[in-house]
Amino acid sequence: MKDALGPLHTHQGMALFLVCITCISVGAILKVTAPVILPFTLSLFLAMAMNPMVVFLERRHLPRILSILLAIGIIIAGLYLIGVVLFSSARTILTLYPRYERRLTEIYVTLADFFELSYDDQLSFFDNLWSQWGVRSRIRGMTLSLSNGFIGFLQEALMVVLFMAFLLLERAFFKDKIELAFEHKRSSQIKKIGADVVRQMSRYLSAKFFISLATGIAVAIGLTLTGLEFAVLWGFIQFILNFIPNIGSIAAGTGVGLFALLQFWPEPGPVIVTVLIMLGVNMIIGNILEPKIMGDNLGIAPIAVLMSLMVWGWLWGFVGLILAVPMTVVIKILCENIPLLEPVSILLGSPKAVLAKKAEAQAKAQAAPAPAE
Repeated sequence: MKDALGPLHTHQGMALFLVCITCISVGAILKVTAPVILPFTLSLFLAMAMNPMVVFLERRHLPRILSILLAIGIIIAGLYLIGVVLFSSARTILTLYPRYERRLTEIYVTLADFFELSYDDQLSFFDNLWSQWGVRSRIRGMTLSLSNGFIGFLQEALMVVLFMAFLLLERAFFKDKIELAFEHKRSSQIKKIGADVVRQMSRYLSAKFFISLATGIAVAIGLTLTGLEFAVLWGFIQFILNFIPNIGSIAAGTGVGLFALLQFWPEPGPVIVTVLIMLGVNMIIGNILEPKIMGDNLGIAPIAVLMSLMVWGWLWGFVGLILAVPMTVVIKILCENIPLLEPVSILLGSPKAVLAKKAEAQAKAQAAPAPAE
């Protein structure tokens, strides 16, 4: 018996070792080829998100090409709206810059007195910071990086939209291609994996979009009522960062709190109200409404979500943080359908998903016929 199990364990160990080597190699490839792979991945998930709308329009007897063009039009309109918000906000910030610098100077003087830092009344705020941390050069570098990044964003957005259009056109022929390319048994398994991925991703991305949109609108309205400037811009930032689990809401709340401190200094009341609004919106929508709407459909453990944020953030930066959960769900679905990698799927699963799988295994064991004596 031991002789029979020895080779089996050896083969499993070698297989797992090869899987680990493959994962490291794939990670390196994804890191190096990010400029090419990332736009295609974005377009793939965007096509999954827009697919329900295209199918809905097709069922209303609208030609497929027109349905896809309408989806593209909605995305272009969204990008145009983003550009208008960013451009108008940047122009207003430049107009109000002298007031912000005076307020920053007041805050800096208070902090300089507290921490016993040097301060020269004859110099500007950034000149004083230059003597402490070299902030001016960093701000110049950030400004140049943001301007170059925005131009690159427009180029990649166009590429993503084109990829998405072709993927939506190819969707109608995908099943036929799989059946012709693979034998019957394997084609059925591949189609099942593809259907699971599309179903879960469409559900997740659609729900996440509307939840993030509601969060951004609520934040914009709440901040407008408090009198905070650029409330619409902060609502847009909240909408984007809400796609990043846990960390996104904290980052948005921190940014709004710091800006409120800058605008309302030295009055603490409006700052406290602003922070409470951010906490209230994110607590109500993020911790109460979102779990009820989305439920446990993804079945991903919280620790797996945090690990995925670290890994995909390192691989693809900010966009990787947004795609971390969808990519982890795809990996989990693939592992569920590969017997060798099924333990990985179990480790990635949430406690509720693990209990459900355990109950299913027990039910199968009880239903199995007893061995004959």
